[in-house]
Amino acid sequence: MASITLLYDAVAQATPAALPAFTCELSRAADEALQGEGFLSLRRFAAQWAVHVHIQRDPVTAARFRELEDLAVASADPDVVRGAVAGLGRILDAAHAAVAHREAP
Repeated sequence: MASITLLYDAVAQATPAALPAFTCELSRAADEALQGEGFLSLRRFAAQWAVHVHIQRDPVTAARFRELEDLAVASADPDVVRGAVAGLGRILDAAHAAVAHREAP
């Protein structure tokens, strides 16, 4: 897993506007870890943001992701919403696989 500092730098480079959310979620994950919930919350936080950075570093994928998010929220057609959500899932699955592959020994 990438260090939090490296992850912060990557978020700052890929999507600086997301830094407040990153910082808030990091604080929440650290609080959970300190309250005896182990480090799972920090690992989940790091994985989530690594996936975010992976998606945002590819302009075509990032644009498609935003388009699908907007479509999922704006459409009143359940089939369109299902299609958009399925597309988001495929992008997220690919990003999770890419991030996990980079972490493999």
